[in-house]
Amino acid sequence: MSLPVLDAGPDYFETYFPKNAFPNYGWSSLPSGLPAQAWTTETTHRDGQQGGLPFTAKQSVAVYQILCEFTGQSGAIRQAEFFVYRPQDLSALQAIQEQYAGGAPIEPTTWIRASTTDVALIKKSGIAESGLLASISDYHVFHKFQPAGRRSAASKYLDAVRMALDTGIRPRLHLEDATRAAPAFLLSFVEAVMKIASDCPPALSPKFRVCDTLGLGLPYDDVPLPRSVPGLIKELQRIGLKSQSLEFHPHNDTGLVLANSLAAIRAGCTAINGTCLGKGERTGNAPLELILLHLIGMGYFPTQPPNFRVLNRLVDLYADLGQPISEKYPLYGRDAHRTRAGIHADGLNKFWPMYAPFNVPSLIGRPLEVSLTKDSGLAGLIFVINQHLHRQLDKNDSTLLEANHWIRQEFDGGRQTAIEWEEISHFFSRTGDHRAA
Repeated sequence: MSLPVLDAGPDYFETYFPKNAFPNYGWSSLPSGLPAQAWTTETTHRDGQQGGLPFTAKQSVAVYQILCEFTGQSGAIRQAEFFVYRPQDLSALQAIQEQYAGGAPIEPTTWIRASTTDVALIKKSGIAESGLLASISDYHVFHKFQPAGRRSAASKYLDAVRMALDTGIRPRLHLEDATRAAPAFLLSFVEAVMKIASDCPPALSPKFRVCDTLGLGLPYDDVPLPRSVPGLIKELQRIGLKSQSLEFHPHNDTGLVLANSLAAIRAGCTAINGTCLGKGERTGNAPLELILLHLIGMGYFPTQPPNFRVLNRLVDLYADLGQPISEKYPLYGRDAHRTRAGIHADGLNKFWPMYAPFNVPSLIGRPLEVSLTKDSGLAGLIFVINQHLHRQLDKNDSTLLEANHWIRQEFDGGRQTAIEWEEISHFFSRTGDHRAA
């Protein structure tokens, strides 16, 4: 074989995988439906609490402050929504309204049912926008209300819209279970809302949140409505909605939450609603940090990206609440950047980008790690020693071989758990050559 390509130097595709940034999509031209701007909104204080986060008012404020520090001036997270039904939720909302008035970057909004009774609860709250739960599939409208049916549900929702507009609150209609809704009913309801608001100032122009409530949506154009997420977004645009009026709220019941979110963006939806670290009901909401990683890859937030290192504090806060994230959770799980395979450890020793998706320590603030197991081998031990002692040992180093022999004896004797540094550190404190600085 004498092809010139065989003698060429390495190609690391740095257009797609820059050394000190998240992976780039590398588009030569942007997809036609991609919105000019895209961002996220968060529902930790609403759907996160429904999913089991046991917040006090003080803890709600602490989460809000972490998320504000995470987004900074990037515009990556623009709004947060709050319940208004319990004293502790109202207390948290009021404290956060004060912080927003003082310059915090995330706007607090509320979440209520689309009923005049609930709109009355927020008339004097001082908020500018509220979500109104408008269950839209026949699974809901024929079984949730009395009298049952589409006309009754739509009439109830529209009365709430009118009252919100009259109060000076921008309504954000949450089209619950949209991926199981009759398209004609969904679209006609949206048109009715827009007709009611047609004479209102732009600041009151309604928004619409397309909810994939049970994670049944699909990220494809070639499946029929209502399951096609991009299809729903495009249909709403066809009847006149602008990208900035559209928001997508998915769940992860069938494992497609990230794919559906990105499909919604590519179809023209500006905002994705979810939670950082994916907390939420059942299998969880859209993980905003992963959405934002991909939005950065698409070219959004080029000058002021969010600070992903800050979310390590949220990981710790959830652990303190007894709600830790999974050890295998992407980016922030305990094992997200940990290998137990000797061949991977050897790669990390020789050229760390071989087994790292990006510069994890710099961008995420978490180390690349190796666990000492029956599979990690001599290479894994070399990596761990270098990590703790900042010293690269030769594979023939006598102390290294002695420690490795002890490790092998442990696993040959039936040990199943990983070996911790504290168990082998004494091997390397015997001589000055291997003592940490």
